[in-house]
Amino acid sequence: MNNQKSTVLVTGATGQIGSDALRFLRADDSITLVAAVRSPAKAQVLEAQGIRTVILDFDKEETLAPALQGIDRAFLMTGYSVDMLRQSKAFLDKAKQAGVQHIVHLGACGRDDTTVAHWAWHQFVERYIEWSGFSFTHLRPETFMQNLLSYDGTRAVNKGVIQQYTGDARFSWVDGEDVALVAAQTLLHPDKHSGKTYRLGYDAKSYGDIATIMSEVLGQPFRYESQSPDIFLENMRAAGAEMAYMSCVCDNFKRVAARAIPGVDETFDNFPGITGKEPVRWEAFVKKHQAAFAY
Repeated sequence: MNNQKSTVLVTGATGQIGSDALRFLRADDSITLVAAVRSPAKAQVLEAQGIRTVILDFDKEETLAPALQGIDRAFLMTGYSVDMLRQSKAFLDKAKQAGVQHIVHLGACGRDDTTVAHWAWHQFVERYIEWSGFSFTHLRPETFMQNLLSYDGTRAVNKGVIQQYTGDARFSWVDGEDVALVAAQTLLHPDKHSGKTYRLGYDAKSYGDIATIMSEVLGQPFRYESQSPDIFLENMRAAGAEMAYMSCVCDNFKRVAARAIPGVDETFDNFPGITGKEPVRWEAFVKKHQAAFAY
């Protein structure tokens, strides 16, 4: 009988989703956990917590093969740029050569027939994972609730005013912590989740709906101020964001506002079956982050 533990690699380990996934995985001693970081300084912080690290930089292909040696399962999560296509292919090619068995990929929203550009890019990565012959689980989170805390360093709620770009359209949301919990479960139990595509969205709300919830939960007035998506584009340019990707996001906002994306408000019932818990919905999210929203 082989009692050797499987080794699980988490990329993006110091980011929001990656750090939450690490936290959930650390609670399970059935695996050997490895965190991928881009610098020795970031490695030092995790090593101090007793977490094994490897240096992996998606833009330095020479770091990929060494980081993937001895890895059985990997959580693939790239940055928000068109470079994700090149980065993912290089990572997956090296993972195949290293003998990695199971890939959990953090993708984006949408049905299979989506034409929203950055959602489609993620679906190309999904197909490449399948073509490469890995056991896989594809995660497609809907809009992250954390975007209301900040987006690429830009605050979304200021003194009770939500400034956003999707008109009064409703669309589906998910708490990033819940995405990380699903990622952890699919990494821990690949046999159960292999071959699955999980769309992760559990609460369909417009920004006006969210402002109403904030007002009720926090006992302060909140309101939504709809703005042109072109303002978003200029804000992202000023923040130094990657504009090929942000142009796609801007197009997405315009289509959502025009109600031109079928299924954008779909919600799903898969979370309890994956995690044994109920997903976070907006009332609970606002309570959890009230210090960030109250003024």
